[in-house]
Amino acid sequence: MAAELTRLLALPGVAGTIDAAREACTQLRWHQALRRRIPEVAAESRVRGARASAFLEGAEFPVPLVRDVIRGALTLDHDGPQEKVLRGAIQVTAATEELRSVVLNAPAQALARLHTAAAASFAAADELGRPRLAGETSTELKDLGEPPTAAEAGARLRGVVDLLGAAEGEPGILVAAIAHAEVASARPFIHGNGLVARALERVLLQVLGVDPTGVVVSEAGYSRQGGVAYQGALAGYATGRPDGVALWLRHYAEAILAGVAEATDIADSVLAGRLTGR
Repeated sequence: MAAELTRLLALPGVAGTIDAAREACTQLRWHQALRRRIPEVAAESRVRGARASAFLEGAEFPVPLVRDVIRGALTLDHDGPQEKVLRGAIQVTAATEELRSVVLNAPAQALARLHTAAAASFAAADELGRPRLAGETSTELKDLGEPPTAAEAGARLRGVVDLLGAAEGEPGILVAAIAHAEVASARPFIHGNGLVARALERVLLQVLGVDPTGVVVSEAGYSRQGGVAYQGALAGYATGRPDGVALWLRHYAEAILAGVAEATDIADSVLAGRLTGR
């Protein structure tokens, strides 16, 4: 598998951006806040990650509100579509903390748990934790075009399981990129595919050593570039053409770079005792 993954680095513009993203993650580890106050920085990373992931699903909320909901200081008053999406984003981002010991050893279980967390607020109970069945479809990520059939999506999800089961020792930054893109483009679930894909990336970056402290906010990197750019890059990947795959990998690496910048801002604020959010 390593040879297949590293061949991706030969695609136009990919090696440089991937190397820059990896190096930025490495340099971030030397931040003073990550020597003494990792839990605080990581907690705020999850706040901003959940907020950004919800934003990519069309649900926009300010960071302070999301922070207050997560720490139990605020309850969402309404039960509209946007509030349900935010709950899903919060729940699935929180679930990444529980799955670090599971995602490589029992990847199918980890994916089921991520989906249950992501979609519990807006999916039927019998849809949770399982891929689509024959005749079921997904209306998410519409810019990618029609989703694959349930059978094809299920096969691709099994491919992700196989990828994760053999991921130890492989280039983690590429494993996370492909796992994210496969889940998002195959859309194996009726609901919650984007939320699951971004949460899966978050936990993989941690367990595969790219971001071991869990502070990089790659979700914010995608949201900074905008939903249109995000879905456009995924649509490129979904074509299977080399130029489309390269477009996704460059977009992914740029999101990580922006996520490192967000993490640095958080770490600086934690040290200064002035943690705020937009």
